[in-house]
Amino acid sequence: MSKLITENHFSDADAFYAALTDAHRELSTVDSERLNARLILLLANHIGDKQVLLEALDIAAQLEQ
Repeated sequence: MSKLITENHFSDADAFYAALTDAHRELSTVDSERLNARLILLLANHIGDKQVLLEALDIAAQLEQ
């Protein structure tokens, strides 16, 4: 079973963050949420490991508290 990688694993995190914010810049709130949902599903499909995805979901939910 895989484990979620939580340490920095980006080759260029700043460039990705800029691309992500640029993708949202002109979108309405609803369209921005739809983009996020599509991106999450694409990345979840790429990961493919249910346990890793559930671990990520749990960690993300804890960060909101």
